[in-house]
Amino acid sequence: MKYFTFSLAWIVSILPLDASAEERTDSLSHHQLGEVVVTAHKPNNDIIPAQILSGEELRRVNSNSVADALRYFSGVQVKDYGGVGGIKTVNIRSMGTNHTGVVYDGVELGNAQNGQIDLGQFSLDNIEALSLYNGQKSEILQPAKDFGSAGTIYMRTRTPMFDDGETYHARATLRTGSFDLLNPSALVELKLSQRVSASLSTEWINSSGKYKFRYRRVNPAGELAYDTTAGRQNGDINATRIELDTHGALTSGTWNFKVYNYNSERGVPGAIVNNVWRRGERIWDTNSFAQGRYTGYFGKFTTLNNLKYAFYRTHYVNNDDKQVKIDNLYRQKEIYFSTANAYELTARWSLSASYDLLWNVLDADVYGFVKPSRISQFVSLATSLDLGRVRFQASSVGTFIHDRIKGQKSPKDKHVFSPAAFINLYPFRSKDFSVRAFYKQSFRMPTFNDLYYADMGNSQLSPERVTQYNIGLLFDRHSPGRPVSAVRLSADVYYNSVKDKIVAYPKGQQFRWTMLNLGLVDIRGIDLTALMTVNPLKDMEITVRGQYTFQRAIDITSPSDNYYRDQIPYIPRHSGAAVVNIYFRGWNLNYSWIYVGERYNQQENIRYNYTQPWYTSDLSLSKDFRLGKVNLRGLIEINNLLSQDYDVILNYPMPKRNYRFSITVEI
Repeated sequence: MKYFTFSLAWIVSILPLDASAEERTDSLSHHQLGEVVVTAHKPNNDIIPAQILSGEELRRVNSNSVADALRYFSGVQVKDYGGVGGIKTVNIRSMGTNHTGVVYDGVELGNAQNGQIDLGQFSLDNIEALSLYNGQKSEILQPAKDFGSAGTIYMRTRTPMFDDGETYHARATLRTGSFDLLNPSALVELKLSQRVSASLSTEWINSSGKYKFRYRRVNPAGELAYDTTAGRQNGDINATRIELDTHGALTSGTWNFKVYNYNSERGVPGAIVNNVWRRGERIWDTNSFAQGRYTGYFGKFTTLNNLKYAFYRTHYVNNDDKQVKIDNLYRQKEIYFSTANAYELTARWSLSASYDLLWNVLDADVYGFVKPSRISQFVSLATSLDLGRVRFQASSVGTFIHDRIKGQKSPKDKHVFSPAAFINLYPFRSKDFSVRAFYKQSFRMPTFNDLYYADMGNSQLSPERVTQYNIGLLFDRHSPGRPVSAVRLSADVYYNSVKDKIVAYPKGQQFRWTMLNLGLVDIRGIDLTALMTVNPLKDMEITVRGQYTFQRAIDITSPSDNYYRDQIPYIPRHSGAAVVNIYFRGWNLNYSWIYVGERYNQQENIRYNYTQPWYTSDLSLSKDFRLGKVNLRGLIEINNLLSQDYDVILNYPMPKRNYRFSITVEI
């Protein structure tokens, strides 16, 4: 809290400075609209087109966090355990959360303990662009580790941009609303010299997390078992985020250095079962990292280097009177180094080679904990060929894992090679229409919990392997100045196979389980997306965006299983989203609708495990205006407009209708 207070004081103290700075011409709209134009055209140049939300479009969607915004992408399932501070994880195309890479300003986030990144911890306040790639990114100049994920989410924070005569920017936002929400944030950007700039972003979020919900359950015979209204308890959160960035330009390259710290204390509301409405679980998280990034350009040769140190501390307490008392402290350390190098053999043909070194260690004050450590090495080779109407990319990454456990013989080293090939074809002279296809193998290493968790881990687990096939069509046309200024349509058909899926398997008493490679999952799906922007009046713009996903993700492990060929848990066959935005003379009206079809919360697709479909409607209205040199924005949001009762995860009820108000000041 003292860091946040200091940051606000610093912002207030510098606001009156630099009176000589030239008047800005709506710099907020200028910079961010520029980003939207760039990302809208980028898919035509990508071998692997991405789904992107950026700039103004990203701010218009009604989202508290990165995980909330990802719901608008096709092929994505978000697990949300409810409330402002509830854990939120993302699963792409039913392959599992651990197969999704999450990259923050060019460096992948890690969690060696359980392999899952809680995206609820990342605010959209300082995010400039959010993108999702199925397969991998089109660029061959990237860290070797990035080639290994089945799908990747990229988060890019705001980079300072200054007009002539400007030396600083400052922005402050205050949000309040339902659940006793108080969420101030601030951003300061300084131009230190012609080649160096810095920014400080701070945020504090505090909420009781209390909301009313309806608890209604019907037994397998169709009889009403429960139907009551209650209040969600123990869902409070108190969190701060501080982020310091420094950017620099060199004669032949660029560099960036970032320091990040996130601290939170939150309750774990738990599942609503057996008329238990309150849990005694609490979590304290401290996530800190420092990372540096250097990109050098030397004629036909380009080099990209990353260095990172991270420390994650998690304190978990369970004081529930009806359960075993738990008070555990977990500490993770990570050191990461990456060097990627690309050479342009000709104007159309490029090669790259990358090497990554990653060290992880996990310690805990748990009796008998083995304190595992892991050294991971990644080596990749990639090539890209551009023949005009045909573009091709291929890569292969080798992964070498060496684990050590305290006081015991080290497990056998693991070596895995993962190839991939991508092609994009423009059948017509115009590049508005393209056909794309890819094949990729990827895997995920068993986590420390999978391998070494007491009475459950299995140090002989093999990596979980995924094979992906995808073929798609894309029509993308932009006609600035015309009544229909943008049209984008895409369709993808894909098949994924997950082998050696890691599952928990009972080995005797119900409280003793072990981890085994037993699973085999067959995934087939269709992703459809559409976007249209029309300009009916000179100062009016209407954008309609929609997506639909069909997925058949079935377990084909063993014909003897009761759930053989059943849909895997929490994967809907049908899901979709739609967004309508109307802009007129500084006013923004945004309506968004999200639908998730019927699912099953356990492996057997029987009536007892059936989970109802749900949908939500969100509405927001904002106004941008200017007072002298100050840009102002007021925003009113109504989330779950129709006050629907729904669970994303069974027995974790989501909030009914709720409100959020915010005002932003920027100079």
